[in-house]
Amino acid sequence: MARLFRESRRDSSSHSSSSNGFLQPAAAAAVSSTSSPALPSPFPDLGVQLSAADLREAAYEVLVAASRTTGGKPLTYIPQGAASGAGAGAPPSPASSASSASSASLQRSLTSAAASKMKKALGLRSSASTKGVGSPGSGGKAAGPPRRPATVGELLRVQMRVSEPADARIRRGLLRIAASQLGRRAESMVLPLEFLQQFKASDFPDPQEYEAWRTRNLKLLEAGLLLHPLVPLNKSDSSAQRLRQIIRGAYDRPLETGRNSESLQSLRTSVMSLAGRSHDGTSDGCHWADGFPLNLHLYQMLVEACFDNDEGTVVDEIDEVMELLKKTWVILGINEMLHNLCFTWALFNHFVMSGQVDIELLSAAENQLAEVAKDAKTTKDPNYCKVLSSTLSSIMGWTEKRLLAYHETFNTSNIESMQGIVSIGVSAARVLVEDISHEYRRRRKEETDVARTRVETYIRSSLRTAFALRMEEADSKRSSRNPTPVLSILAKDIGDLALKEKNLYSPILKTWHPLASGVAVATLHSCYGNELKQFVAGLTELTPDTVQVLKSADKLEKDLVNIAVEDSVDSDDGGKSLIREMPPYEAENAIANLVKVWIKERVDRLKGWVDRNLKQETWNPGANRENFAPSSVEMLRVIGETLDAFFELPIPMHPTLLPDLTAGLDRSLQLYVSKAKSGCGTRNSFMPQLPPLTRCEVGSKLLFKKKEKPQNLQVRASQNGTANGNDPLGLAQLCVRLNSLQYIRGELENLEKKIKTCLRNVESAQADITDGVDIKFELCQAACQEGIQQICETTAYKVTFYDLGHVLWDTLYVGDTAANRVGVLLRELDPVLETISGTVHNKVRNRAITALMKATFDGFLLVLLAGGPLRAFTRQDSQIIEDDFRALRDLYLADGDGLPEELVDKASSQVKNVLPLFRADSESLIERFKRMMVESNRSASKNRLPLPPTTGHWSPNEPNTVLRVLCYRSDETATRFLKKTYNLPKKI
Repeated sequence: MARLFRESRRDSSSHSSSSNGFLQPAAAAAVSSTSSPALPSPFPDLGVQLSAADLREAAYEVLVAASRTTGGKPLTYIPQGAASGAGAGAPPSPASSASSASSASLQRSLTSAAASKMKKALGLRSSASTKGVGSPGSGGKAAGPPRRPATVGELLRVQMRVSEPADARIRRGLLRIAASQLGRRAESMVLPLEFLQQFKASDFPDPQEYEAWRTRNLKLLEAGLLLHPLVPLNKSDSSAQRLRQIIRGAYDRPLETGRNSESLQSLRTSVMSLAGRSHDGTSDGCHWADGFPLNLHLYQMLVEACFDNDEGTVVDEIDEVMELLKKTWVILGINEMLHNLCFTWALFNHFVMSGQVDIELLSAAENQLAEVAKDAKTTKDPNYCKVLSSTLSSIMGWTEKRLLAYHETFNTSNIESMQGIVSIGVSAARVLVEDISHEYRRRRKEETDVARTRVETYIRSSLRTAFALRMEEADSKRSSRNPTPVLSILAKDIGDLALKEKNLYSPILKTWHPLASGVAVATLHSCYGNELKQFVAGLTELTPDTVQVLKSADKLEKDLVNIAVEDSVDSDDGGKSLIREMPPYEAENAIANLVKVWIKERVDRLKGWVDRNLKQETWNPGANRENFAPSSVEMLRVIGETLDAFFELPIPMHPTLLPDLTAGLDRSLQLYVSKAKSGCGTRNSFMPQLPPLTRCEVGSKLLFKKKEKPQNLQVRASQNGTANGNDPLGLAQLCVRLNSLQYIRGELENLEKKIKTCLRNVESAQADITDGVDIKFELCQAACQEGIQQICETTAYKVTFYDLGHVLWDTLYVGDTAANRVGVLLRELDPVLETISGTVHNKVRNRAITALMKATFDGFLLVLLAGGPLRAFTRQDSQIIEDDFRALRDLYLADGDGLPEELVDKASSQVKNVLPLFRADSESLIERFKRMMVESNRSASKNRLPLPPTTGHWSPNEPNTVLRVLCYRSDETATRFLKKTYNLPKKI
């Protein structure tokens, strides 16, 4: 067996210049300064960290193994030194002659410069005539380019950047495998597994290279058998689970390779179990590299060997190289269709990498794409369709990036490449739409012309981009020395652009779109028309510049229409469809547009005024007698002046344009109201977070040291809250905000009356001009209503839960219930009510006080039901609580001078309904709780009760409410029940 392979001699210089068996890129290929970077791969990501070098080496191993086992005789490796000697005319040794005779593929001589059939088919010229001295066959007598490989095998090794030592190691490993497994073909082996079995650390020049090699093979197994297997895995597959554990373990504790260890045997068992699976259940080989998309990534590395490392062109030996590549198909699961697709991508990618100057590569890619188009019509394989779509989308994306702005991409120096780029882009689009798109198949009867549609898109996009550039240039040309209006300069430039389009680009694009010139000038007509409309809309008076612009526009329009008519003479409709795209340039709506611009400017100015003034507004209650914000008064004054100015405009269409103005003013008022209430927060901003449920410690004194902070409810402090009188969220300031919104709401009716009066007084007014006119500031009206409600609630909950939080949470009923009653809270509420009564407008005063009342009742109830472990109540305390509740109600009734009793009763009904629970004995409460839990939970029983959720809707018929009463009940029965049922703690 030793004669089957001749190992190459170790070359210390090449060995030291390699990394993981690959030549360094700088040494492997000289990159031209005019080249472009490669495009991203269109194939799906592998999900495992395998570098391009890792995939390339794995692909080379597959290639060598496949080539070794496909011929009738074994192949012998000829080291570079021996090949050089043969190339120099030295007589071959007997062994060399014997090996050459037995080599059917890898060792085929490359001294022949015969023309490649494949190159001819692709439209590529042979590069043999361009080779300098020193190429194979020249004898190497003169100095010249680096020596070319003498065999296909060596060519592939060089092309794939594999060093001689790495190549020798691969072949040595295959020799060992062949010796131990006679007659076994490469497709029946899992190469990464076999190599792990054959090599150990001493086979590598340094530990780093060995570790990288071992890691690569493990990741290949992971990618091929676990992440992308040919046959999908079952979740319960024990072999997959075992292999995954082995690989993960090998990353943490390196796997010992090169011997028949227990760990390697375990690895082999799992690998072979997974690799032996097939779709039909027959074990016809090992499937480790033919799963999608791993097989494509590996095969793409082999396809890259078809391109010269130095020049990027297809190698002259492409026929022999392709012959070898096909031998890997059985291992990689590649077929003719996948090969055609991969090779198409490679040709196109190398054209891009050439800096788009190698037109032959582009032409070859187009020819190969024609084969892909044929393949696409014959299969609906989901994996093929997926990679076909991804690949063609990448090609189409690259081409469209250039074609959507072809005026910037192509000029007279590179126009030659435009034909090919359009062709391949359109071809890719056609396959994507006609052979992949389900939408197209459903609508096929409509006879969609994909090529024409795409080219029309290119034309319109590119012309719009070119127009924008010419417009910038025209603007820069205008100066004191050249006072020509910008639109006149632009009209001349667009005329020149249309001629360039007609003479340079349209002849190419007509291949796919017969009306290419017509579409181009219609697009330019539209672009210029848009600018002209803006110009006319901005006119205030007729000036010489205006006349010049209109004359230039008229001349341009005639030129563009002539080109469109000339281009569409032979079309079915005689160019009518194009002419319809080119409506005449006119300024019939100039006045209306002028007024609309005026309205927009005024409204925008008003919105800017709102932003600036509200940033400076302090909401000081002493700013005026009515306690309105000065900004609200000023806002309505500016709106009144705007209305006056509008009705003074010398136009005949006030009624027609009035809705535009009132809508803008309505939005401005809405903006003011929105900003006035913004930053105040909502009731939820000040609602406390409920503490965890606890049970009472019966018999202990619920006291705490003075220096200890009570562990009660956590109150959400306001971000803007301060203690001084300038606090924008202070009570007085919130009252001013409330008044301001009420003032605006009240003035809306006056504004509506003023508008109707002005309508009657305008010159164009008719007798019944205001009949049927329904002018409503609906946005502002709704915003005021919502804002007043929000500020009332925010004020109430901020006062209750933030300003008086120290009374509510830190004092009320803390420790001794009788000693810390509601009186302190009532005393603190008195000045709050006085402030509201003395500041808030009488039309919203009761709403503000009602909101405060609801908030205090909510706070009172939260203290009873969620006040934390520092509070505990006995049945006897219920009388105190009820008396305090009545005192709280009386505060808002104020002996008949306060809120209506019906309103107070409604707001306090929730507290009133819950208070009887505090009077009930613990046993009845427990029975009540159990009954409600069983009724509301089918799965619950009296012996096993789930913890009811906290809904916040307190009620004697709600389980969580009853449970909370028990949590704060200071007696043995309650605490024992809570301990047994829920194991609630006594402290937080």
